[in-house]
Amino acid sequence: MRIGELAKRTGLSRDSIRFYEKNGLIRSDPGDEPSNNYRDYPEDLLPTLEMIAEAQAAGFTISELRRFMAQLDAASIHDFDGEAFLQGKIEEVERNIIRSKRFLETLKAAKSALAIGGVDDTDPD
Repeated sequence: MRIGELAKRTGLSRDSIRFYEKNGLIRSDPGDEPSNNYRDYPEDLLPTLEMIAEAQAAGFTISELRRFMAQLDAASIHDFDGEAFLQGKIEEVERNIIRSKRFLETLKAAKSALAIGGVDDTDPD
């Protein structure tokens, strides 16, 4: 499939897809027609792109993703402690969730305080 269809089906921008490819997270093949520079992306890339987007949202860096995905693809994992790496990322995501929940409560309390106090946002003083 071409990049436009891939972008439409994943909800990612073409630039994001190109960025992921440039950074070695995904691959494409040259198109069938020698007269253009179109790239073809495999159908099985859809779940990979979904995983990449979710991992980034959870705090994975591109470097971490590149390393992790390389290990998933590698036949030998002798240089990489995948379990320790994933455990560290799990703990990091859990810490982010705790911080986010704490901040959510702060926002809710601030909203309640504004409603109770009847703060007028239009008053310049």
